[in-house]
Amino acid sequence: MPLEESRPMKTIAISSIFVLFALVVGITATAPTAFADHATASVSIPAGTSVPGCEETKECYVPYTVTIDPGGEVTWSNDDSAAHTVTSGTAKDGPDGNFDSSLFMAGTTFSVDTLDEEGTYPYFCMVHPWMTGEVIVEAAGEDQGGDEELTVMVDSALVEDGTQINLEFNQLHVNYKITATQNGEVVLQETTHAMEMTASHMVDVKASEESPLEIEIVSLGVGPPGAEQDWTGPVNEVVATQHVVPEFGTIAMMILGISIVSIIAVTAKTRVIPRL
Repeated sequence: MPLEESRPMKTIAISSIFVLFALVVGITATAPTAFADHATASVSIPAGTSVPGCEETKECYVPYTVTIDPGGEVTWSNDDSAAHTVTSGTAKDGPDGNFDSSLFMAGTTFSVDTLDEEGTYPYFCMVHPWMTGEVIVEAAGEDQGGDEELTVMVDSALVEDGTQINLEFNQLHVNYKITATQNGEVVLQETTHAMEMTASHMVDVKASEESPLEIEIVSLGVGPPGAEQDWTGPVNEVVATQHVVPEFGTIAMMILGISIVSIIAVTAKTRVIPRL
């Protein structure tokens, strides 16, 4: 084959290899950590909390309790139409000085990453004192306070219609509440029972580096439905949080496969082995 004809084909082969390399790097970079940790936690202030009533179900701040490691970060998003505060302390005794958002408006967020001492930090809204919640600061791996240790592995993958969240428990019959938020908005919230040691949830949005999903799993107890009095393990406690940027999933794997086939085809046709 003339030299002037082989050079473009060689260039195509080299370019294909770079495309393949970029895909592999991208998949590696976006694969989530398999084990959930407590480095971050997200809390939503739902619509309607400026009117009494949410305190009856402990849903003025959702979730009511979050757990982080010492120095971990908690972010509150005001998803209500009214302004609120996130003030450590209690309505009865007043602010204790650990953190205070001051008044922050609808559609904004407030974060804290200065809680280094282990313990439970109650907080409330100074404008609407019936609104209460708590932050538990506890080193990863320590007992969460239940009768049995419960661990959860969280991973995810992009699918055609959104994001699939996959959970793996170390026990059967886990009753739990899963909450997923994206850009401060709750996009999934379900209370359910896992008969097996695995469970999956579909979220109708796609997670990305720019708009990740914040996943939180709250254990309600371990045991068959209808026998709440006999449930064991942590009750109403956060057992997993995860900052989710999913794997590419099936579509990306198809693209990766096509790229590999293309490189093989081009190389075979031109009989050119690129010199890198």
